[in-house]
Amino acid sequence: MLNYIIRRLIMMIPIVIGISFIAFLLINLAPSDPAEVALRLNEIMPTPEAIESMSQELGLNQPFWQRYFNWLYNVFHLDFGRSFIERDRLVWDEMIRCLKPTLILATSSFIFTLIISLVLGVLCAIFSNSIFDHILRIIIFLGTAMPSYWLGLLLIWLFANYLDLLPTGGYGSWQNLILPTLTLSFVYISTYVRFIRNNMIENMHNYFIFYARSRGLKERIIILKHVLVNSLHTTITALGMTIPQLIAGSFVVEYIFSWPGLGRLCISAIMNRDYPVIQAYILMMAILFVVCNFIVDVLHQLFDPRLRDSGNIS
Repeated sequence: MLNYIIRRLIMMIPIVIGISFIAFLLINLAPSDPAEVALRLNEIMPTPEAIESMSQELGLNQPFWQRYFNWLYNVFHLDFGRSFIERDRLVWDEMIRCLKPTLILATSSFIFTLIISLVLGVLCAIFSNSIFDHILRIIIFLGTAMPSYWLGLLLIWLFANYLDLLPTGGYGSWQNLILPTLTLSFVYISTYVRFIRNNMIENMHNYFIFYARSRGLKERIIILKHVLVNSLHTTITALGMTIPQLIAGSFVVEYIFSWPGLGRLCISAIMNRDYPVIQAYILMMAILFVVCNFIVDVLHQLFDPRLRDSGNIS
């Protein structure tokens, strides 16, 4: 097991370096001159002398590879540079400031998704092809097809404007968290209910379930201990990748509900062409996906003896 973890960590190194290069390259391929953008964002007239001075300050007059390695060296020291909007503000400090609200939203959405998906998935499998199952599958289909921004606007209209039960947005209380959590979770709930239901129905027809019933085990034990546990392998993989998706994919929800997280910071940076913030966001989200994928692979090795016996490292 230790050898597997070491091999996986070694495999992550070139992936992370490649991601950092792509993040740096994409910003450098932007049609706008970063020095001119920085000047305009600070309301300074971009004269040739001012652009030359800002280029020297940002290190843009250096060769591409030298700028990349300098940037990469600083990134390893958690230094992503300074924001173009306010030169006295470090990008890393901005990311840390916005990380807490995003983690709160992602955690609440993940817990809500996990609980509701398990309950509804098990019920749909037990009452397969019933009226309840058909109605829920229609809702699941709508949830999978409905964009999150449209669902968010519908929830604001219903619970905030029409019923006047919840605030339209903001940050600071549990009431502000309800609508963003529902909006962010709905698509994932639709996906995982379908996963759990289909896998459980497939496992209900396997021979080991017939053997468990022939032993006289209670149906509740068969469903929870044998059917459900053996149906969660693909769901665990998907849930493991849901964590970075909830963090990286929350920018639309954060913008709609005025949630001061990383997603809203990224949208603001894109609108203002604040390149250092965009670079930091791309790199951090990509590393988050790689790390979560590594953790999911390790957990599969721990809990699935078939993978350990075969030496599978994929």
